[in-house]
Amino acid sequence: MRLEQAKVLSHTAAGTGYRVLELRAPTIAADARPGQFVHAQVPNLQGSLLRRPFSLYAAEGSTLRILYKVVGAGTRALRDAQPGQTISILGPLGNGFPTKQPPAVPVLVAGGYGVAPLAFLAKRLPSTGVVFIGGASADHILCADDFRALGWDVRLATDDGSLGTPGLVTAAIDAWAASRPDLGKIAFFACGPDGMLKAVGQRAVALGVKAWLSMDRHMGCGAGVCLACVQRVRINGKEQWLRVCKEGPVFEAREVVWS
Repeated sequence: MRLEQAKVLSHTAAGTGYRVLELRAPTIAADARPGQFVHAQVPNLQGSLLRRPFSLYAAEGSTLRILYKVVGAGTRALRDAQPGQTISILGPLGNGFPTKQPPAVPVLVAGGYGVAPLAFLAKRLPSTGVVFIGGASADHILCADDFRALGWDVRLATDDGSLGTPGLVTAAIDAWAASRPDLGKIAFFACGPDGMLKAVGQRAVALGVKAWLSMDRHMGCGAGVCLACVQRVRINGKEQWLRVCKEGPVFEAREVVWS
């Protein structure tokens, strides 16, 4: 974990309400792994002392990229960051996805901007597989071309049916799974809303395969001190609370205890 003054290199629109922020942060970029995040001090955010967590969309050379959605005061303030400006970031934080997978077909499942860490993961896994990307509509389907360029089989789903399979992304997963005889040889990696993560985890447990789930919780310190982002888990038959920012954000599906 390092504290670094990152320089804004570019800041561009990436679809309806989404943006990509590229930062020069050589120290953090060198250590970053898919599924980890940074805690950023958003500039020009009056009256707020807390940093904001952002998943890593990419880490290449000395640069980091963050894909985010403008949803509240913090991201509205971040939207105004300009090239040449510096942003204080702390990272890389948390435990990410495993990238040295056993012989299994990786199946990535993304909901909305939860696709960002999976796009990073796709570049680091030793083999390609299939990726399912879900969104409310075609305007909310992100990064599909990133995966196609890497040779992944891309399957899409939208709630309104404007692109890909109509309905939830799990409908696309179920349609795909129905035609596969070797489902015991896959491993899931998922990031998105809790309902989607729970559904993916349930399918993995039923199949007897692993599912690595990236949990999203409100965070205060981002370093495991404030205990604001705990998740109940069961390990070796014993229930306990773990910190999403420290022991997570990625947990294996069989560990997660859903409320």
